[in-house]
Amino acid sequence: MARAGTGRKPTIYSIAQAVGVSPSTVSRALSRPDLVKDSVRDAVLAAAHEHGYSPNRAARGLATGRTGVIGMLVPDVQNPFFPPLIRAVQVAARARDAELLLIDSELSASAEKELVARLRPQVDGVIVASPRLPTATLREVLSEVPAVLVNRSTRTLPSVVVDNTPALQEIGDRLVELGHRRVALLRGPQAAWAATHRARAVRSWAEGAGIDLVEIGPLEAQFEDGRAAAAQIIDAGADAVFAFDDLMAAGVIAGLSDLGEQVPRDRSVIGCDDVLLARTLTPALTTVSAPFEELGSAAVELLGEVIAGRSTRAVSLQGTVALRGTVGPTSR
Repeated sequence: MARAGTGRKPTIYSIAQAVGVSPSTVSRALSRPDLVKDSVRDAVLAAAHEHGYSPNRAARGLATGRTGVIGMLVPDVQNPFFPPLIRAVQVAARARDAELLLIDSELSASAEKELVARLRPQVDGVIVASPRLPTATLREVLSEVPAVLVNRSTRTLPSVVVDNTPALQEIGDRLVELGHRRVALLRGPQAAWAATHRARAVRSWAEGAGIDLVEIGPLEAQFEDGRAAAAQIIDAGADAVFAFDDLMAAGVIAGLSDLGEQVPRDRSVIGCDDVLLARTLTPALTTVSAPFEELGSAAVELLGEVIAGRSTRAVSLQGTVALRGTVGPTSR
């Protein structure tokens, strides 16, 4: 709104007059603050706030060539990993006066290429979460748009990932303390970067700890895939299970219950990510907590750097152990 008593809508010209700078300086302070001295930027922002000035997004887009919109592509919006990530990205984007355009590829690697092409003219940049395209194709698809990967890492594209290795191995050590010696690993989707790295972490731990590791999968990150795997876990004689993620772990617990077993009395179950589902199960799921707020904030910050032409760096965050009720002493 306009300043009380003036009856006029504030503009960059009135803000410029109030601060004593040119209208172009006001425009830069609002649209490209990195190009303006801190003292000038702070004065412009203070005056804009005092006068109730809010820049018109369409006009700013014409002046800067930017839309004020960030695109985000996810593989499965129904998977409980993605809603908290989407929310974190949205909060971080709005803190930068940007809006979020979300698209779901519905677990289709082939659709990712077309969807990025659709997003490109509508956004300033795109955050691609857990893409399944081969690396060479992914680089080609993202070559003409500022982009950041989340939950996927390549040498040539900026990325934000969570390193769960120390936390998974810490949980593994706890299993050893509780007497577990034969453990099942439910591998995640074949094309998922996170599945490869989580499996590698569990294999490394099992080899170092002298654990007999049984691998099942690859499986989709779905409840029903975990549920269907319960019979294989029992047949394999595994007394503990590392599931690819919390949703799959919930399916395992349900499948074991269908077969007359209780967790953790009969077998221990571990998930990964610590989504809301993990905390609402009974007993609550032992898992690795992903720092969703940091993931979203880092992705948006890194994308801003890429849009400005300043970065191709990778960011690695740490998962943390959440020991809860699905891990207990082995009865075998």
